[in-house]
Amino acid sequence: MCNLSGPARLILLIVILIAPSSFAFGQQPASEFGPVVTAYLGYLSNEQEVVDDRASRKEITAGYYRRNSNRIHALRQMAIRLVRQSGNDYVPELEAVTVDEFGTIFEHPPHPAGLRPSEVFANKFRFLGAVHSGETFYLFARLDPYEQAELIQRSAKSAASIAGASNSQNMSETSTRARRVVPK
Repeated sequence: MCNLSGPARLILLIVILIAPSSFAFGQQPASEFGPVVTAYLGYLSNEQEVVDDRASRKEITAGYYRRNSNRIHALRQMAIRLVRQSGNDYVPELEAVTVDEFGTIFEHPPHPAGLRPSEVFANKFRFLGAVHSGETFYLFARLDPYEQAELIQRSAKSAASIAGASNSQNMSETSTRARRVVPK
């Protein structure tokens, strides 16, 4: 072994004690979610910090603070629920609205009592469910452009088949009528 003087021994001891803790400090704890969901939950935490900061500076009313904090909580609950159900590291673009806010995302707002999970509205939003967080928030997932295009294509095909069925019915009616005789 090497003989070290008092100060050198002290420095070595400090390095031995500090080095492992500095490596551990830089590591993140294991998350039950993947990087996409973890990032989304981090985004919601940042949004809550912004709302908290604005409230502390009295830039917003208590009602505004409460509603937005409850909305963030509802979004967090739904994101976690979706990920746990699907097992995918994916969160769609979510909208959390109260009944009085339906007009902000719908041109013709649906009646809340008639909402069914997975129902699509205006080829833009899929209803996911309601979350009670201080008040009731209705959560919708915005459909991606590919889903929207597919729904529009399906509705166009079904409209064409309905129109085609009525046209073929009219054609059969005209083909059974007596022909008009034109004198020569």
